[in-house]
Formats: sequence, structure tokens, C-alpha cells
Amino acid sequence: MDTILDRYESGGTGPKYRAVAGAIRAAVADGMMSVGDRLPPVRELAWSLGITPGTVARAYTILTDEGALRAEVGRGTFVADPVSRDLQRDIKWQQHNAPEDTDQVSLFSPKLPDMGQVDMIRDAFGRLADRPASSLLNYPSREGFEPARSAVIGWLKGTPLGSLDQEDIVLSHGGQNGISLVMQAVLRGRRPVVLLEELTYVGFRRAAELLRAEVVGVPMDEHGIVPEALEALVRKHDAQLLCTSPEMHNPTGLFTPLERRREIAEVARRTGLQILEDDCYRVGRSRELAYRALLPEQSWYVSSISKTITPALRIGFAVAPRGRRSDLRRVAEHGFFGLARPLADLAEDILTRPETPEIMTRVREELERYIRAAVNILGGHDLVWRADMPFLWLHLPAGWRAGAFCQAAEARGVQVRAADEFGLRDGFAPHAVRIGINAQVTMASFEAAMGRLRGLLDNPPEQISV
Repeated sequence: MDTILDRYESGGTGPKYRAVAGAIRAAVADGMMSVGDRLPPVRELAWSLGITPGTVARAYTILTDEGALRAEVGRGTFVADPVSRDLQRDIKWQQHNAPEDTDQVSLFSPKLPDMGQVDMIRDAFGRLADRPASSLLNYPSREGFEPARSAVIGWLKGTPLGSLDQEDIVLSHGGQNGISLVMQAVLRGRRPVVLLEELTYVGFRRAAELLRAEVVGVPMDEHGIVPEALEALVRKHDAQLLCTSPEMHNPTGLFTPLERRREIAEVARRTGLQILEDDCYRVGRSRELAYRALLPEQSWYVSSISKTITPALRIGFAVAPRGRRSDLRRVAEHGFFGLARPLADLAEDILTRPETPEIMTRVREELERYIRAAVNILGGHDLVWRADMPFLWLHLPAGWRAGAFCQAAEARGVQVRAADEFGLRDGFAPHAVRIGINAQVTMASFEAAMGRLRGLLDNPPEQISV
């Protein structure tokens, strides 16, 4: 035990569990601990270091995941053999969910290809079995979430959110749950007002209505929300929250440039309006400053792994503005005690794996291959697209209405979403459709589906022509 105590830096920066793990690594590297040596029991080492047993257990788990240690049920934790450690790391990633060859193609929502994440997730689930028993027996705790929140900090590296600490982050059951958490933390009164873009992600409206809020649409132009209209509506309705997606607007694909964001942030500053930025659909790099960087005291941020790795795990997070972290945390703790601890451990594992960035890159590249195929076939029509946007926004030619086009497409085995599904009740909706990129069907099936849509665009049926 003394070899670990001598190398443990209690006053260093960063989480204490990392300091413990570093001390053990150093002891092994210096030859003070050898293969097969038994480590001290968790509680004994924790008492000697003056830290909690959970901190030591977390350090042991990290080193076990790395292969530096091995745990044996009923016997303890030991220094692992480097040879077996290398074999443990030699995982061959395979594609298990092969693209399907089919005439029935759903383009309702983006569908990610399997570029190795299925194997990675299965392996991560297997490693959960080696986590400390306390993580499977006890209620979630703030300390237990610290590794996952730190992993989110790493995940967000490169996203311009301003000053950020892991205490600002609350883990959520996907992006939609994160949106609901923010609304619960912000909205007050019997009938609060939430402002939404006139075409918007339907989850905003549903979350607001569940909280008995009134939703009001804000006019948009080619750059996003119109600042003058926003300020007038805030003052007219005493609105409390604006929900927006400036990086990649769903469903139109609009991008809000920095100058427009500054104008919107200034409106919010003058009126006290809170801003919720939903960044779930961005799969590439951020192009401009997030609202949290422009208005740090009033801006909330939500994202998830659903559009980059998988939506199946329902792993997301919300980031609080400066001074509001306790409000956000309280909502999660009072609502559901926080994310289930095994899910938090799974999130930390997936977000910190060295192969995760490579898998995400392969997913983006495969999606782009499908996107370009769609653009090549639908080109010539009024199409909004980006190489890193997992959907297309198609303005329909004269002769088509969105509902009729969707019905005609479905009759030909292709499902797309009409613009009015993204409009507010009694709100504005153009004659347009959103086409989700489905990379879970073969390229031949996808191109055939695009060809059938092209046939409809070029030859509207006579009974609905104008």
C-alpha cells in the first residue's frame, strides 16, 4: 500500500479517482508492483488516502477496463499480465447490421449505419458487469455521475460553449428528456409562454404542452429567427423561453450566422428571455459560437449521441447557464433521481473510448455518401442540403401539396414527412417535405427510393395538378 501512498498527489488538479489510478500506474511502471500482486481492499486504501471508497473503486474500475488490473470475484483485484492485456484490447470491429435490400424505405427520420458502434456498444455492456457492485445496488449519486460528466466535457471539446465545468452538466435520457428538464427548470407560473420557430422540432411543442405552457411561433427568414419579431413577441406575451437550433435547424437545415445570433442574444439580454439551444442534429463541427458563449447567464444547451452513434441508448445531456446548475440538477434529482447509474457508466465508457471518434467519422462519411446520392438524383429541384446534415429539405414544385405528395410517395414504398408536421397548431407550413437519410438500407434500395421521389416531382398526377 505504501507504494501507492507515496505516488498519490492529493492536492493535484482533476478528479481524485484519476490521481489514484495514476499512482497505481506509476507503481507498476516503476516496478514497485508486479504482475499478480494483490491491491489493497477498496475501503482500506480509501481510509489510508483520506478519500471515499467510491473514488478508489472508480480508479480500480478504470484500470480494469484498461487491462492494467484484473478483478477476481471473491479474491480481489490484481496487477494484470501485459500480454493478456494486449489480447484483451485486440477487438475486431465488424458490421453486424448489414444494410437491407428492400422496396419499402422509411425516410421519416435519419437512420445511422453500423460502422462499428454495435460491436463497441456490446463490448461496453460486457464491461458493465465488471463495475463495482455498489453501482448496481445503490441509488445514483452526484459523485457517481462525475466520470460521465467529465466524459461529456471531452465530448464537447471544440463546441464553443464558453466557460464550462462538469458541474454544469446534467445527464439525461436522450435529447428530448434534456429539453424537458430545461423547461422544468425555467418555466414559472400557471400558463408560461414558450417561443418556438414557426417551423420547429415537434419535441419542443410536446414538451411545452406537457408543462401546460402556451407556445407561440416566431417568424423566420433565410438566416433564422427575425430579431425584431422576436422582441415584439417577448414583450407582447411576457415569454420566458425561446427554443432554437441555430447550427442545423430541423426541419429546414437553416444555419444562423454569428451576427444574427448576436442580435437574438441582445434581445434576450434586454428582455430577460432564456434561450434553449438544441444541437442534437449537428453531426459535424460547430460553425459558430453557441448562445451559451454569447449569453452565458441565460442560455441552456442540449445534445445527445443519437445522431452520431446511436439513438437506442437514450443518452443525452443538458448544460446549464452560469449560476443555474443547481436548478437543473434539482429538476433531475427530484424528477427521477438522475440517470440510471449503469447508463451513466455506459455513457462514460463510450464517450471516452479511443475508437469512438473514428467510428463517428466513418458514420459521417457513410451518411455523406447517401446524401450525395440523393442530391445527384433529386438535383434540379428546390433542395436544401449539406454534406453533414442527415436529412434533406425539399420544396415541392407547383402542382403538389405536402400531404398529397407524402401519400403518393408512401403508395410507392417511400415514407417522408410533410412540413405541416413541424408547424405549430394553426401555424404556417410551406409545401415542402423532410427526407431523412436512411443508411440502413442498401445504396441500391436508397437510390431506387430517390428515383421514385424524382418521378413524382417530375410528373405530378393529373388529379392534383394546378
